[in-house]
Amino acid sequence: MAWENDDRPVPERERAFFEKMENTEPISNKTVSIIIPVYRLAFCIRETLECVRRQTYADWELILVDDRSDDDSAQIIRAYMDSHRFLRIRLITMEQNGGPALARNRGVQEAKGRYIAFLDGDDLWDRDKLFRTLTFLKNCRAGFVFTGYEFADENGKGLGKMVHVPERLNYYDALKNTTIFTSTVMFDTTVISKDRLEMPVMKSEDTALWWRLLREGEIAYGLDEILVRYRRPGKSGKSLSSNKLEAVRRIWNLYRKAEHLGVLTSAYYFLYWGANAVRRRM
Repeated sequence: MAWENDDRPVPERERAFFEKMENTEPISNKTVSIIIPVYRLAFCIRETLECVRRQTYADWELILVDDRSDDDSAQIIRAYMDSHRFLRIRLITMEQNGGPALARNRGVQEAKGRYIAFLDGDDLWDRDKLFRTLTFLKNCRAGFVFTGYEFADENGKGLGKMVHVPERLNYYDALKNTTIFTSTVMFDTTVISKDRLEMPVMKSEDTALWWRLLREGEIAYGLDEILVRYRRPGKSGKSLSSNKLEAVRRIWNLYRKAEHLGVLTSAYYFLYWGANAVRRRM
């Protein structure tokens, strides 16, 4: 798998995108709006900005929403913007800290592109991520797509643990398998309007959104290519067992409070979720 800092030659069909890095043309119906919530990302945000800048698909705008970080994240972003003035990058500051759901929702509201892609500020994209995902979305004539990903350490180095994804997920499939990872998704807002992309203010707000869209009849289409690195936290102070317990609590609360499923129904889907979660980490 090749990543954004490799030396491989760019295929001719992508060269036009790669050479058009000075993103100065007006927003078009081909523009992808990339939304990054920012909170305490000083240790990695520049690397994330670089993985966006190096995308082979160049018709994008980047919206960073600072959720009142108390580190140097905003200063690093502003310095990057000053040195890359030709790029379409905006930094928005929330009035107060409200969590990732409100930050992403603000980003969606501010987005001008037809397509919406989420990227968490500590994750990394392969340089073909936008190109491959957008091509797949158009070929599927879909409104909601997602890709495979790889677990990475706190330095962004791949751990060799790949998460492969199914060709498609409906609501009932998704209840059993929370394989849709935020930094892999893309939406076409002519199919799924921006007002439907509002995340609820709760833990695992992203999964709650996916489930709501699928419950409303949408289908999520999976591109089984590893185009994202998911940086697992290494300095949170939490043990592996406590992180797993928190994940169990979150998924159970989603079944009961977000989807309003009964205890037995929740237990049924929970067993499938647990088996799939273990399989993803093997």
